[in-house]
Order: sequence, then structure tokens, then C-alpha cells
Amino acid sequence: MAADSAPVAPAGVLIVTGASRGIGAACARAAALAGYRVVVNYHRSRDAALDVVAAITQHGGQAVAIGADVSRQAEVARLFEETDRHFGPVTALVNNAGIGGAILPVEEHNETTLNELFFTNTYACILCAGAAVRRMSPRFGGTGGVIVNISSAAARLGGLPGMAVYAASKGAIDSFTLGLANEVGKEGIRVVGIRPGMIATDILEPMGGAELMERVAPTIGLGRVGQPGEIAQAAVWLLSPAASYLHGTTIDVSGGR
Repeated sequence: MAADSAPVAPAGVLIVTGASRGIGAACARAAALAGYRVVVNYHRSRDAALDVVAAITQHGGQAVAIGADVSRQAEVARLFEETDRHFGPVTALVNNAGIGGAILPVEEHNETTLNELFFTNTYACILCAGAAVRRMSPRFGGTGGVIVNISSAAARLGGLPGMAVYAASKGAIDSFTLGLANEVGKEGIRVVGIRPGMIATDILEPMGGAELMERVAPTIGLGRVGQPGEIAQAAVWLLSPAASYLHGTTIDVSGGR
């Protein structure tokens, strides 16, 4: 967060899953500047999550770090219950938690590697969305809200070599975004998605990190990889009233790739 920036009036209560680093951390910081009270969810990276909270509170924002493995239903329930106690019912959710998983050809995948990818990338998104709907929908006493699901350009490109299963786990998010939007749109809940392209985050390290980014950059329309903050700005815009008629769609933020 810029030192000369200050949050505006509170915009609501936001949970960002997987928010200790990368795109999630950028979303948490940008949303705090937009006035959200932010829950920085993390699984194992507690210190990194606390650093995100410190960056937000240092500039007048409100944030708390809550650890939870969002691929597990009981942990999701606890995350949302703790959010209720800290800030009140969630009004916005950024489903960001995800992993690259094992980089393998399809014939080498097994039940363990598949479960790891789909529980983290797909089940977690669905479980968190369900918990959010139980707080946002008028059927449960809510007044509406916004859910932003972070997918991947891999969902339409098929993924890098060895990442077809990762691509499938993200393709499921695209389908879920549309399906959930059809279910809850008339209840005042907007559901939208973002497909980031190649973004400079830790998820690229097992695939070559800087060397991979240098090799792929010329294939991107803008000639460069993206930064987490560029995805965060799109996410905060989608959460805002400026995007009030976007629903059931997933936008590409991929530099033209």
C-alpha cells in the first residue's frame, strides 16, 4: 500500500482466500484501500499473512488473518464463523486459494495428486461460495453480495506441459461461476470470475520461475508477464458498484494471451 494512501469509507466485509502472498495478498491490500474490512485467509503461511495485515492496518485499514484449510468443510465453516465474530457477515468473497499441483503427464496422475488439485482449486471454491451464500442471500437473512472466483487462462489454453489436470481444475471454476450465477443472481448476489494469464508469483517457481517468464513473455500480446496488483485491481473493480451489471461471466486478465 502506498504511504500516502488512505482507505475510504467501509465498503463491506471481504474474505480473500489464499491471501498470504501473490494475487491473494494484492487483492487484500487493494480491497482495504477501497474500504473493505478484510479477512486475510491463509493455510500454512501465518507470518506472511500477518505481514499483509500489518501493511493494511499501518495505513488505516481494517484486517485480520485467519488460518483455515479451505479445502475442508469444517475449516471453511470456522473461517466464516470467525469472520462473523470479527467483522460481521461477509458481503464479498474472492475465491483465490489455489495450487499448481504436481507437474505430470496425465498418465502419471493418481488419486492422491488429483485429490490435492481438485480439493484445493475446485472444492475450496465451491465450499467457500456456499458459506458466503448462506450469509449473503435473503433466504438466510442477508442483503446480497459479490463473489469473485479466480480461475486461470489455463482453463481455456489447456495449461503448460504437464498441467492439463491443473487446467481442468480451473475449467471447473469457470463452469461453476456461471452455474452459481444462475442460481443466486435474483437473490442480489453477483458472481463473476477472473482468468489471470501468466502472473509473476511463486506458483511459477516449480516450472522455471524467471526463466519460464522470460521464455513465454514474447508470446503474450503485451510482451510481458503480469503483476499480482494488476489482477487485484480487476478484482476490486468487479466487487464494486461500477461492475454492477457483470454477472455470470469470467473475464480474461492475461495481457492478450
